[in-house]
Amino acid sequence: MQGFDPEWRDLPDYILGITRAIWEGRDLAGLHRWYAPDIVVRMPGGVSTGNAGVIAATMATLAEFPDRRLLGEDVIWSGTPEDDMLSSHRILSTATHLGDGAFGPASGTALRYRIIADCHARANAIDDEWLIRDNGAIVRQMGQCPRDAARDQIAREGGPEACPRPFTPEIDRPGPYTGRGNDNEWGARLADALSRIMEAEVSAIAQVYDRAANLYYPGGVETCSHDGAERFWMALRAAFPSARFEIHHVIGRDDPMMPPRAAVRWSLEGTHDGWGAFGPPTGARVHVMAATHAEFGPWGGLDGRAGWGIRREYTLFDETAIWKQILLHGG
Repeated sequence: MQGFDPEWRDLPDYILGITRAIWEGRDLAGLHRWYAPDIVVRMPGGVSTGNAGVIAATMATLAEFPDRRLLGEDVIWSGTPEDDMLSSHRILSTATHLGDGAFGPASGTALRYRIIADCHARANAIDDEWLIRDNGAIVRQMGQCPRDAARDQIAREGGPEACPRPFTPEIDRPGPYTGRGNDNEWGARLADALSRIMEAEVSAIAQVYDRAANLYYPGGVETCSHDGAERFWMALRAAFPSARFEIHHVIGRDDPMMPPRAAVRWSLEGTHDGWGAFGPPTGARVHVMAATHAEFGPWGGLDGRAGWGIRREYTLFDETAIWKQILLHGG
C-alpha cells in the first residue's frame, strides 16, 4: 500500500478500518488525516466540498443516532496504490433514533438499512466520494412513506424556495477521480444486464438471474427470484420511461474466498412521465443516483444451465431525494 500508513494491508482493510475508527471508535479527528481538505462528496440530497462539512455531518449523525454501527459487508475495488484506487463499500448500518435531527424529533426507533459509498483513495486519504444511503428504509421504519418524509423535509428546510436542491449533474463539482473502473468480465456482465433491462429487454432477467437469487432493493425491500427482480425494475423504469440510463463506473472482482462480484454506479436522468414506482406522472425533471452490487454463481436462466447467474443483488437509490424533486416541481 504505497503512500498509505503501514498498518493497512490493502484497500478493503483501509476502508473498513477507517470507517470503524471514525464511527464506532469516535476518532472524528482522524477525518483530518483520512479525508482530503478539499474532498467532493456527492449524495442524492446534494453535493458538498471540504473536510469540515464531512466532520460536521458526521457529528450531527452521531448526535441523532449515537449507537450507530457501520458493518462492512463488502469492498469491491479497482486500481493500484501506486496510481489511485476506487472502492465501492457496501455497509449494513444499525442505529437507534435517540436524538433530534434531520429525521425529526427523537423517536427511539431501532433502524437497519444499507449504504453504498464509492470512495477514491490516494496517498492515505479519500478525496472524492459518491454516497447513497437508503433513506427510504429509514423513514419507513419510522412510520412514514418516502413521499411524506420528503414533504416534511422541504418544510423543515424552509419551504420550496429555500430548501437545498437534490443532486443533479448541473450542480456537480469536478473531483480528482476520472477513472471508469476496470475491465474484469464480471463488471462487464453486470453492466450489460442492467443496460438490457433499462432498454426494456425485461426478458433478460430470466436469462441472467439465478432462479433462487436473493435481492435487496431500496426501502429495505428483500425479495427473491425472477419475479422479484422484474417487479422492482419494471416499476422503476415505468416511472421514467423516457429517461436516459447512464453507467458511470464499473468494477469486477475475483478474490480468494469470495464469489465473483461486481459494482456498477449508474443514473437515470429525465422526466417523471409514466405510472410506476413514484405515482401518477408529474412531468418533473428527475435525476436518480444509484448503485448496484452483485454476486455471481454457476446457475442462471430458467433451465439453470446458463453457466453463470446473479445470485445476490443489492441496488440502492434514495427514494426521498426522488420524491423531493417531484414535489419541488409541483411547488
